[in-house]
Amino acid sequence: MTARTRSARTTPAPRRVLGCARSSLLAGGLAALLAGCGGGALPPAPAAESAAPAPVGQADRVDLTGLPAASTFGDIDSAGTDPAPDAATDGVVLRVERDVAVHGTPGGPAFAKLPAMQLGNPTWVPVIARHADWAQVLLPSRPNSSSGWIRVGPANPVTQARTPYRVDVDVDAKRLVVREGDREIGAWTVGVGSPDSPTPRGRTYLMAAIEETVTDFSPIILPLGTHSETFNSYGGGPGTVALHGWPDPAVFGEEASDGCVRVPPDALRLLSTLPLGTLVLLQ
Repeated sequence: MTARTRSARTTPAPRRVLGCARSSLLAGGLAALLAGCGGGALPPAPAAESAAPAPVGQADRVDLTGLPAASTFGDIDSAGTDPAPDAATDGVVLRVERDVAVHGTPGGPAFAKLPAMQLGNPTWVPVIARHADWAQVLLPSRPNSSSGWIRVGPANPVTQARTPYRVDVDVDAKRLVVREGDREIGAWTVGVGSPDSPTPRGRTYLMAAIEETVTDFSPIILPLGTHSETFNSYGGGPGTVALHGWPDPAVFGEEASDGCVRVPPDALRLLSTLPLGTLVLLQ
């Protein structure tokens, strides 16, 4: 189906980014995530576990000049494809502290650069494979399920952490489950994309958190590292699919959105406390 622009408000262009540093959860432990950043009494931020120290390898001295940005606004056909789009991970996530080169294979040519920020939020991406001092990560750019390899070393400073959380969305059953390890800590009936604009499937992640101050359908928007395969834009934005609330509970259990996942208020409160980079399985 040919992608097209959607002018409706399913997922508007980002307005004001939440003031609290969501990366502090992963880099420093117990800092507040959203509590106090929007006037709402949200649950306290969970702690992420420290991952093993990054192995130090030979410096990656790639010239980033001229490389396209692997951002939610990007379209990089040369990116690799996620080799296991239905699989869970071990929860390791990487904070990209400055723009870094993304390679097609460990040691291979760079095809893009991963920016240190996405939609005004620090970039955290899930690790889906390791090879020596290389990490394969999911990318937020089009096409969906894009991936690439980042060298972990002194020339590519990254912060590693491990989140125990995972979000599972059964699109057909219209059910969202939040898991902490093997334990289910929340489950809800949700709204998903219509047959004409379905919710994309595959492995993605929580990319950003945005406080919505212009429209009132959701106090917080949680963009994912995936896009509509029907629309190339939502309200002027890049067509980024998100988890968000909706004022009319009649949409929960229905196929009525333009691809985003609409969640009840208590689900949104819990989802808003999860670390950036947390894996989301859309199945």
